[in-house]
Amino acid sequence: MKTVVLAYSGGLDTSVCIPLLKERYDYDRVITVVADVGQPASEIDDATKRAETLADEHYTLDLKNEFVDDYLFPSIRANGLYEGYVLGTALARPLIAKKIVEVAKSEKADALAHGCTGKGNDQLRFEVVFRATDLDVVAPMRDMNLTREWEIDYASGRGIPVTVSRENIWSVDENLWSRSIEGGELENPYFIPPEEIYEWTRSPEDAPPDPEIIELTFLNGVPVSLNGTTMDGVSLIAELNRIGGAHGIGRSDNIEDRVLGLKAREIYEHPAATILLSAHRDLESLVLTRDELRFKAMVDAAWAELAYMGLVDDPLYTDLSAFIGETQKRVAGDVKLRLYRGSARVVARRSDFALYSEELVSFGESSIDQKDSEGFSKYHGFQARLVRKKMK
Repeated sequence: MKTVVLAYSGGLDTSVCIPLLKERYDYDRVITVVADVGQPASEIDDATKRAETLADEHYTLDLKNEFVDDYLFPSIRANGLYEGYVLGTALARPLIAKKIVEVAKSEKADALAHGCTGKGNDQLRFEVVFRATDLDVVAPMRDMNLTREWEIDYASGRGIPVTVSRENIWSVDENLWSRSIEGGELENPYFIPPEEIYEWTRSPEDAPPDPEIIELTFLNGVPVSLNGTTMDGVSLIAELNRIGGAHGIGRSDNIEDRVLGLKAREIYEHPAATILLSAHRDLESLVLTRDELRFKAMVDAAWAELAYMGLVDDPLYTDLSAFIGETQKRVAGDVKLRLYRGSARVVARRSDFALYSEELVSFGESSIDQKDSEGFSKYHGFQARLVRKKMK
């Protein structure tokens, strides 16, 4: 009996994969796995019920804490951004893929499957993990060049319940860190997104008229409390999504360079990520040296690109993470932000490791003798002055 384990989201693509894996690929047994990385509980429940109806066996896995501790917290430490994208989907895929492999091994399966297309990044993020095994990898959407319209007709013909229609064709993916919206007219970069596509964030124009000040406390580069209340990572991120979303914070509309080279329009909501990344980056500026900040910016960019590609098992990713981790030992302190109509602006910060000295930079009396800097001034730009003299 041939068995395949499918990464299942409950959406159109993965729902039609179940019968396709039997009809077109001759698998006798299809096992589905739903990974809970912070989707709404109703979505997890719906996907689970649908999978239990369509598949031969099903697993629903709660991965929220592991997602935060092993993927999102490292992303905060690395100021994780790729071309303005906060890496929510990118970081979730390798974790889900690893859990799919674990299920496949326990079930003695023959193959691993996903519902990704051949145009996007997710196929790579799943398969870089899948292909580290000796199991077959199956991708019906890609193999069969399927279109959304064909899938809708196929699902309808087999009585598969799906929420997508020709009229409501948005493709949504969400987890604790971000919510992405794609498809339909949104694929036209000149099309203005309608307000109806947003669920996490209120329109900045409709946000509360008064600003809100919040305080975040960091330890070893990760947030540990909000407004003086210690919280676990999952709860803290969920609460910041709620608070930030109410103020219209965390919308992005980017033209993104996919790994394959295609440019794509990507629309995201990410209130907590926007707030936390802003606060963390500001706190780093207070406690890290100029040379550390300059070099870490290059490390962060390289780290983010690897994470975007799903290459979290690459040796370089491990090397970069080690450097980042060393810098975070001093990234501890409090940051206050002003949330107001779409913006999250840092307004105050403090740390026991601060390299800032009010006494040294004050315009008042200071232990620094200003005359000592005259010698430095004489040699500052010395070579540039020599060049200009030679060019006369």
